[in-house]
Amino acid sequence: MKIWGTGPFENEVGAAFAQEVVQDGEVALAEAFDVALDPDTDFLAAEEGWRAVAAAGVLDAALNGATAALTDAALRAWVEAAEPSILAPLREGAQEALARVLGPDSELPELWEDGEDAAGWRATVQQLRASLS
Repeated sequence: MKIWGTGPFENEVGAAFAQEVVQDGEVALAEAFDVALDPDTDFLAAEEGWRAVAAAGVLDAALNGATAALTDAALRAWVEAAEPSILAPLREGAQEALARVLGPDSELPELWEDGEDAAGWRATVQQLRASLS
């Protein structure tokens, strides 16, 4: 998996997830959060973690206007047309999913552990979580 930054869409999974949102809308967001929060899963794999972070980034953009990270034109158009009242109920699931992404049963903190950008990645996810509160 290629990673080129600490942001929600600065990795292959997050960039690909943008297309899922354009195609499937809020269903893709809800699914990403549901998978991250699956109680039958003891360990959150990196791909599911990246999808949850990207979904939270989309939700933040749609609800709070945080569109700076949206480099995909189709995703930006989807966010601009999205109805906040439909997306607002996803806020709590997004916060819980991001907490799990940062938690001890998640692969992503392990992957970032030895990198020089580990603190930056963690700060990005924590800021995203705070923005959705």
